[in-house]
Amino acid sequence: MTKTRIFLLIFFTLYLAVIVKLFFIQILNPRGSDTAYLTTRKIYPERGKIFDRNGLPLVVNKTSFLLYAEPKKIPDHEYFINKIDSVLHIGESTLEAKLDKTKDWVSLKTNLSEDIKEKILDLKLPGVGFTDGFQRYYPESSLSAHLLGFVGKNTRGEDLGYFGIEGYYNKDLVGLPGILKSDRDLLGKPILMGTQQKLNPENGRDLYLTIDKSIQEIAKSKLREGLEIYDAKEGCIIIANPQTLEVLALVCLPDFDQERYFTFSEEFFKDPAISNLYEPGSTFKPLIMAAALEEKSIKADDFYNEKGPVKIGEYTIKTWNDKYEGRISMSRIIEKSSNVGMVHIGQKLGNIKLYTYLKKFGFDQITGIDLQGEVTDKLRPRSNWYPIDYATVSFGQGIAITPVQMVMAFSSLINGGKLLKPYIVQQINSPGEEKFIKSEMLGTPISEKTSDYIKKMLLSAVENGELKWAKPKGYKIGGKTGTAQIPIKGHYDPSKTVASFIGFAPVDNPKFLALVILREPQSSPWGSETAAPLFFEIAKELLVYYNIAPD
Repeated sequence: MTKTRIFLLIFFTLYLAVIVKLFFIQILNPRGSDTAYLTTRKIYPERGKIFDRNGLPLVVNKTSFLLYAEPKKIPDHEYFINKIDSVLHIGESTLEAKLDKTKDWVSLKTNLSEDIKEKILDLKLPGVGFTDGFQRYYPESSLSAHLLGFVGKNTRGEDLGYFGIEGYYNKDLVGLPGILKSDRDLLGKPILMGTQQKLNPENGRDLYLTIDKSIQEIAKSKLREGLEIYDAKEGCIIIANPQTLEVLALVCLPDFDQERYFTFSEEFFKDPAISNLYEPGSTFKPLIMAAALEEKSIKADDFYNEKGPVKIGEYTIKTWNDKYEGRISMSRIIEKSSNVGMVHIGQKLGNIKLYTYLKKFGFDQITGIDLQGEVTDKLRPRSNWYPIDYATVSFGQGIAITPVQMVMAFSSLINGGKLLKPYIVQQINSPGEEKFIKSEMLGTPISEKTSDYIKKMLLSAVENGELKWAKPKGYKIGGKTGTAQIPIKGHYDPSKTVASFIGFAPVDNPKFLALVILREPQSSPWGSETAAPLFFEIAKELLVYYNIAPD
């Protein structure tokens, strides 16, 4: 065979190979020809920022980097994995699973710092690259950990908000990713005459909260001191504007570090203010008193003969100190926190109406506050209630509620009778659009007249209560203590209590309402000796902060 024939044979073989390839591309797989060298990448948006009511930042973003790899450009995968893991320390098996050889582009790690990026670049590995991204940053550290929640990852490795604001408003905060499409040659370089399309990302919406950072700082500082002074296991403080039910501060301790959330167990993430149930004890009494006044089952100037314990079936109900004063007024029942007096009030109101008012005050459903993780304990059907249940609920035992439910119901007692929905976000901003969220009324369980009666009783409870607290002089402050034993395995443990105080000021036109809860205080089990003094320390600060003049 001559050289000419050999050359022609090689030429026709190559020509035939080209024809076969073209036939495959254009006839058998015509759509694939458009995408064979088309690379598509996500452009991640910036997550929305979170500010307090005065525009002070609570959550912002700092620049971070996403590390990606192009597996088909990596000549030695084992060497590549070993080198990358020497910097990232996430495990060679994890990297091997991510490094899918059938894909053009894979994400290896997000939220990398500039230092880590430089260390990886120093390795001079082929098939590695970075894209700019964002990482959550909390300028105030864990000031509002439960309230804000945190940003973790979903099963696909994408950012996802968990708990609090980050969880509830994740769809608003996350934004929409953009897309970059480009034709690249076999070496991965852009083809200038090919497809070059870019769809810019839409950044997440910014949130402005009802929270006041200064009040939040007051609440957290005082709660931390209170836990130490009274040797309590945990505690919560909620401060709200009772006229609108904007939440001004919400803090529970212990909490967690949002930037290092992965070092904490899940029990730390749950916000006790909306996710823990407790028996409110005597702070519940003004609600039942208000219901009886509203229904005219009693009059504000009525009297009750407190002559001794009360028998309900096989049960005996006593006062907290087993002392009895004889003829006492309705206001005195609240002042001395008389359990037997409240059983009398409940009986005058009647079982059906009492149960109805529990629903009217919102204890049969969640409040709807805009935080992820809210729970409620549905009221049992009335057919499952016994006489002792109606008796104990009149003084706040045998019913389980959340702290935020207590704040919602109690606010209606002092704002003229309006049951309002508590809320945290007051403004949602996106480019060219501002959405304002207003107070929402859920009902009117009592009248303004009844509200005025109750405010006077709660003022009297502070002025004439069993203990003389260190109250700010010249101010009219109303409130009620609560001490409830903790139910454990079907019975109450007398050594473990939830101590609380809920109060407001000024009485005539309340500017703030604050609920203080201490769980299992060791210095004293009583709310009057633990939660109440802590409330008055907070009240002093708030009266100054709001520049409220003495009466």
